Amino acid sequence: MADVVLKNVNKVFEKSVPAVRNFNLKIKDREFVVLVGPSGCGKSTTLRMIAGLEEITDGEIHIDDRLVNDVPPKDRDIAMVFQNYALYPHMTVYDNMAFGLKLRKYPKAEIEARVNEAAGILSIGHLLSRKPKALSGGERQRVAVGRAIVRKPKVFLFDEPLSNLDAKLRVQMRTEISKLHNSLDATMIYVTHDQVEAMTMGDRIAVMKDGELLQVSDPIHLYENPINKFVAGFIGSPGMNFMEGRIVAHEGKLVFNEGHLLLIIPEEMQEVMTAFQDQEVTFGIRPEDVAAEGTVKDWSTVQAITATVEVVEPMGSETFLYLTTGKHPFIAKVDAHVELKINAEVPLIVNMARAHFFRKDDETTIV
Repeated sequence: MADVVLKNVNKVFEKSVPAVRNFNLKIKDREFVVLVGPSGCGKSTTLRMIAGLEEITDGEIHIDDRLVNDVPPKDRDIAMVFQNYALYPHMTVYDNMAFGLKLRKYPKAEIEARVNEAAGILSIGHLLSRKPKALSGGERQRVAVGRAIVRKPKVFLFDEPLSNLDAKLRVQMRTEISKLHNSLDATMIYVTHDQVEAMTMGDRIAVMKDGELLQVSDPIHLYENPINKFVAGFIGSPGMNFMEGRIVAHEGKLVFNEGHLLLIIPEEMQEVMTAFQDQEVTFGIRPEDVAAEGTVKDWSTVQAITATVEVVEPMGSETFLYLTTGKHPFIAKVDAHVELKINAEVPLIVNMARAHFFRKDDETTIV
């Protein structure tokens, strides 16, 4: 396998539309990296530049210490799995998987061995004689992955491969791809707009917005230490709650004043927040750090707030509450057995030790 390095990569389309700007990333040998971000952020364009399907405007792309800027896709030793499967409808599953090897004039015995090996890994051996129209969406996706596996490339590229599948099958397939990474011990780069896929699959996650790489880290560090408000809101499901307010002094302590409520800043954050006294900031808290009052929690620093219930979403093991507090919408994850009614005012507790604060001007993280 191989490492992949992107140095100061830029992509500008016609009419000077920037798609990717000053992109720098090193993907280590055998690493699984996920590029995640909203639609139009440049993640698929970045993947296509690595594959050689899109020319770069500036910068360098290296695969296995080899500069590949001018190397055609077929000579980069990569395999790509597309969102729409891209199977030949007139060919059987076997022939779809063998096609690339036949073009490269591999011996017939080796082609058969590789196809059967890949089919075994993906549990599609019984489908080899069928054509794509006789397959389900999940089976077609397995065939597309199998076609990549038989190549035994240095790098696997996945461009939103699960977005056409139903929710249950997506969960199953992302588990299969993760197992595949472990069994093949391969370098994989995976593009998705689904942050749950990113969190569950990647060794590291690269978050993009408007063509820029904002933050790269392992899933837990990214979740707990977002570099700015965008990353904080994008990573996590449901997303982080935000409130606008001011840092003010109140009874000898710094507090966050939203206008309708006061939240005392935890002792360990008081010194850092002193520099922002009398300034506007954004307060952030994740839904799982909000609970119904009276719920047993081992939180060290809690604050009570009152909110109005607007929507109740039972999820089985837990319930999502969509509320308003003051002028802000708010989401809380509470115990599934807490009974609440629409428009009811409910007391909640907030785990202030897990609070986040962001600058108002550039939205970067304060603490």
